[in-house]
Amino acid sequence: MSTEPGTAPRKSARKVLGSIVVDTRPLKLPAYRRLWVSTAITAVGSQLTAVAVPKQVFDITGSSGFVGLTGAVALVPLLVFGLWGGAIADTVDRRKLLLVTNTGVAVTSAALWLQAFLGLNSVWLVLLLLGVNQAFFAVNMPTRSAVIARLVPVELLPAAISLGATVMQFGAVLGPMAAGALMPVVGLSTLYLVDTVVLTVTLWAVWKLPPLPPLNGPVRRAGLRDVIDGFRYLATQKILLASFLVDIIAMVFGMPRALFPEMAERTFGDPPGGGPALGWLFAAIPIGALLCGIASGWLSRISRHGVAVTIAVVAWGVAIIGFGLSQSLWLAVVFMALAGAADFVSMVFRSSILQSATTDEMRGRLQGVFTVVVAGGPRIADVTHGWTAAGVGTAASAAGGGFLVIVFVVLAVALLPAFWRYRAPISS
Repeated sequence: MSTEPGTAPRKSARKVLGSIVVDTRPLKLPAYRRLWVSTAITAVGSQLTAVAVPKQVFDITGSSGFVGLTGAVALVPLLVFGLWGGAIADTVDRRKLLLVTNTGVAVTSAALWLQAFLGLNSVWLVLLLLGVNQAFFAVNMPTRSAVIARLVPVELLPAAISLGATVMQFGAVLGPMAAGALMPVVGLSTLYLVDTVVLTVTLWAVWKLPPLPPLNGPVRRAGLRDVIDGFRYLATQKILLASFLVDIIAMVFGMPRALFPEMAERTFGDPPGGGPALGWLFAAIPIGALLCGIASGWLSRISRHGVAVTIAVVAWGVAIIGFGLSQSLWLAVVFMALAGAADFVSMVFRSSILQSATTDEMRGRLQGVFTVVVAGGPRIADVTHGWTAAGVGTAASAAGGGFLVIVFVVLAVALLPAFWRYRAPISS
């Protein structure tokens, strides 16, 4: 039988493209699609608040040290409620818990808007509201992550994780860019208001999710014993412990976002009221991650997950050094975008390991630990980079942190060779 001219090349091109671009098969599942839509909508709005809080603190105080303090304020509820929230997610209907925590985040975002709209100019009030907001966020994130494995089959987990991460990065790109453009026009307080509105809208998508009660027994109250059991379980999972360690190294030493407000004004020429440089700096890491996510089909062909994570974290450190030494805004954006791509690769493999290697009855608690590591690390970095920059300057703070990332991750992997040798399990 003859083949129509050009058919074979077209099929070959589609096959190659399909192996590169992000896998969208999980979106065919209605429940996962609803979760993904809610994530997509909130991704942009939450980033408006992520830019508005440090900018407002810097406007009130004029100090990167106080901007770094926002990391410390956010860290405490993340540590407490991230761990406890994971335990709660293992003992109650996860859909209901998402509804409660989404509502809490929306209410605190509304309070942030009100204080900014009224011009109260109280840095302590901003920090208090940030802490409450992060407490709800700390329970919401492990719950949202633990839901994924209940909505998609195990073979689609990497694809589902990549889809969620990609749309989050899209929001992390568009949100800061929109914040930088809108802030001089509509004012800082409007950013909080937009976040409040979109959070309220997404409650409908969460409401439409199916009930997600625990599989290991009736709904009950989570206590300290549940949290301790989660740590006991984690203590037996050496590869997971190693993956958490390398990510802590990358984030604590190499996340320079507390320096962005000062660098935007004093290095890259933004006006005091805010401008495009600040938006570009906050958007640069997500830009790199988004581009990597769009072209993430190739990640499923890598089996040496330990090697991939290690190389990605080292690449992150190199990019942060380049960022710290940059005197041009666009060169700084390029280096941070490269860092974002490296972080995306690390995140996909670490999340896939966690989702596939953990039982459902422990998945919430392990996701709680994951949330503490992923979200807590950068907040420690906010404190260390902010106060280091106050003493030695932003360039030395950022570049020095990138150098320490490389040193410590190489040392960690040398001491934990099993992580370097780790391969993805073969599906039966």
